Amino acid sequence: MIYQGDSIRVEFVSDGIAELQFAAAGSVNKFDQKTLEEFSQALAKLAETDDLRGVIVTSSKPTFIVGADITEFQTLFADVEQTKQWVHKASRVFDQLEDLPVPTVAAITGFALGGGCEATLACDYRVADTSATIGLPEVKLGLIPGFGGTMRLPRIIGPDNALEMITTGKNNSATDAQKVGLVDAVVAPEKLREAALAMVSQAINGDLDWQAKRQPKLEPLQANDTELTMTLVTAKGMVAAKAGKHYPAPHAAIKAIEDGARDYREEALNAENEAFVGLTQTDACHAQVGIFMADQFVKGKAKKAAKQATKEIKSAAVLGAGIMGGGIAYQSAYKGVPVVMKDIRQEALDQGMGEASKILGKLVERGKIDHKKMAKILSSITPTLLDEAVKNVDIVVEAVVENPDVKGKVLAQMEDIVADDAIIVSNTSTISIDRLAKNLKDPSRFCGMHFFNPVHKMPLVEIIRGEKTPDETVNAVVAYASRMGKTAVVVNDCPGFLVNRVLFPYLAGFAGMVDEGVDFAAIDKVMEKKFGWPMGPAYLSDVVGIDTADHCTVVMAEGFPSRMPRDTDSAIAKLAAAERYGQKNGKGFYNYGTDKKGRPTKEKAPEVYDMLDITGKELSADEIIARTMVPMVNECVRCLEEGIVGSAAECDIALLYGLGFPPFRGGPFRYLETMGLANFVELADKYAHLGEMYQVTDGLREKAKAGKSYFAG
Repeated sequence: MIYQGDSIRVEFVSDGIAELQFAAAGSVNKFDQKTLEEFSQALAKLAETDDLRGVIVTSSKPTFIVGADITEFQTLFADVEQTKQWVHKASRVFDQLEDLPVPTVAAITGFALGGGCEATLACDYRVADTSATIGLPEVKLGLIPGFGGTMRLPRIIGPDNALEMITTGKNNSATDAQKVGLVDAVVAPEKLREAALAMVSQAINGDLDWQAKRQPKLEPLQANDTELTMTLVTAKGMVAAKAGKHYPAPHAAIKAIEDGARDYREEALNAENEAFVGLTQTDACHAQVGIFMADQFVKGKAKKAAKQATKEIKSAAVLGAGIMGGGIAYQSAYKGVPVVMKDIRQEALDQGMGEASKILGKLVERGKIDHKKMAKILSSITPTLLDEAVKNVDIVVEAVVENPDVKGKVLAQMEDIVADDAIIVSNTSTISIDRLAKNLKDPSRFCGMHFFNPVHKMPLVEIIRGEKTPDETVNAVVAYASRMGKTAVVVNDCPGFLVNRVLFPYLAGFAGMVDEGVDFAAIDKVMEKKFGWPMGPAYLSDVVGIDTADHCTVVMAEGFPSRMPRDTDSAIAKLAAAERYGQKNGKGFYNYGTDKKGRPTKEKAPEVYDMLDITGKELSADEIIARTMVPMVNECVRCLEEGIVGSAAECDIALLYGLGFPPFRGGPFRYLETMGLANFVELADKYAHLGEMYQVTDGLREKAKAGKSYFAG
């Protein structure tokens, strides 16, 4: 044994060939500070080992290395000097691997991401098995590679391929990686170790010139000035168009590569270190790292709940076809849970099956599945008009029209048909679960399961616990949602639940400005371009459906009459009364159509300006943001204080995945913390005269005064 640590062991496995194996105690290998220290010690031992002729770098697990330990980032990045020292020291550990006096081969299986990918780049050769996924996803955390990725990758696969990979954070399959020269060979999983040993033997024997392979990584980038300039200009244009100004990481990646292009390794690494440290101090990085942590927390809770589930969902039924029902049925079938799709109209069933076929057809076009897989998935969806077809399923998802009376009748009818232990859920967006539960003889088998449209794209499912819903029911539904590939956030019952409850104050703030004569298109522009929403509030209302939004104001007004009263003179109500329902009938705040080439169009509706008496009153961008976001954040705080949602992290994830809250802001609570609680209170107080939804809670005011955080503990 050459070296033995808690996460790494090194020993000779053949004549003069050593194996450096990552073998952490947990489920995956990752570069936490302790592992990096062991890595350095192991490499130092190898460097002084007599009779060493070659090294293979392997993993004892089904995956290679998933990257750095992100859970350490928030502590590490709190002090800029500490961050500088850490990244400088850590990145030089990879130099130790690259500088070993013998050929090195990385054997890649499963994920080799971030630091895991960078470890392979420090080797002379890389062989991957067919399960391998290789990438540098740091930009998704508001960062760039910090262990030499921006320096080594351009020198291995060329600056154009490297820039695309680093600035997008895109992962590569083994085959795609081989096409660009990121790996040297791809083999079957059972052949991986054998192939790595064979490759290092070829290098030892002189059949492969490992020193010539290594040398370009130690020198300035081999690209002429014209070629490099064109590559950088193209990359800057693409990043400006796709990432925009809100995401500094891809811009910093280009600069690091540009600054280090004409330098030898040490200076190029210094350029990377400097850019990395700068990003660790940005709000975008803190927000995106926060998202990762929140996502892990939410998924961890869901995993725990699924493990505790006593009922396994092996078959399902969806009541109500159409686009939503078809989407739910597709998602269940696609993830391996056969589903019965029940409706009272054949046309609706045809529409539901059509929706599933359309989604699957696009997957076939993109090469994600073949026609055989498509046929298999479609065959596991059973469209039916017959009640008895659902009697043996494990769960029934009611997805009929958003009307409490209609839903109540359907739920009561189903309870008499399905098995006694079958779970019944309602895909309602606003109606109280406790209200719906009154229609059932056994409300303990009932809860809410709110999907977001389009179901196959939106990652969130709200699981709504009613007053009489036990843990067993919730756990089983969470397990089903997780199996469907969804992120489940469990919330307690109230009108609108979490996502729609906090959305309505946001839309009410928007409507208030429109009622004052502010141009809805100007508001959309600010909320999209400056704040970062994918759609401004007017456009979002059109997409959701003006009629749907108007109907929901009735539900919200019943639940929160003083804070969310229904205003029949509001912009939404007026458009609904005029049957301007948004995208669904081609006219809302905007008019929708197609151009000569059949592409969808969206134009401001001039008639709406007259209908709503929009005078063109001007507000600053900051005021528009405050008028919409203060009510939303306040409502999020109320939901947390009332126990509707369990934590700030869960609320952030729900709005990120359910509404498209701007990721660079991290979610409503991360946005609040970035602004500073005291600053938010001061801002909200300026608008308190506009009504209760602008008035902060006593709890928030006290937290701000005490300097406390919603993420503490």
